[in-house]
Amino acid sequence: MSRKNSETIIDLIRHGEPKGGRAFRGHSIDDPLSEKGWQQMWDAVGDAAPWDYIITSPLERCQAFAEALMDTYNIACCSEDNFKEVGFGDWEGRTPDEIKQDNLKEYQDFYLDPVNKRPQGAEDLDAFIQRVTHAYNKSVEKHQGQHILIVAHAGVNRAIIANALHSAPIGLYRIKVNNAGISRIKHDHLGDHLLYHNVQLKDINAG
Repeated sequence: MSRKNSETIIDLIRHGEPKGGRAFRGHSIDDPLSEKGWQQMWDAVGDAAPWDYIITSPLERCQAFAEALMDTYNIACCSEDNFKEVGFGDWEGRTPDEIKQDNLKEYQDFYLDPVNKRPQGAEDLDAFIQRVTHAYNKSVEKHQGQHILIVAHAGVNRAIIANALHSAPIGLYRIKVNNAGISRIKHDHLGDHLLYHNVQLKDINAG
């Protein structure tokens, strides 16, 4: 393998701000990036492109930027359906302020217990974590010893980070994931190690 002790480096980047601003967007809403969102993504990456391979959610707010990286730096890229965002059911497309105004208790219950207090029609959280974790493990195994980039969503990145830290699903929404925030995980014979979170690539390189 090309890396010492077969270390695999996995960078996670959340998409930038979509058109329409902040809202609960699961896998049934496919808004594109706004102009601000595109700028956030390019600012996060800067002039560097250290990856051997890019894996992206199939949703446009992720895939469009992943394909732009692929074209700019000639990096192979594929789409992974299981990296699409968690489904939010009745909350899809609604802002947090709208939900709090209509039913503050429902909103608070969700954040206190996102496993059992799902929005009506939302994807089961355990099932979501399982599909993301399965896709992540498959990607790491396939690209062992390489440096890969996963372009995905706040929920997907939370699930991967929580799995790396052996954190319980009830705490998933205690992990803040910024628009265009980058997290870095090292995977070796001892498992996953979270090295950076919510940074730009230049911050990692400076460290």
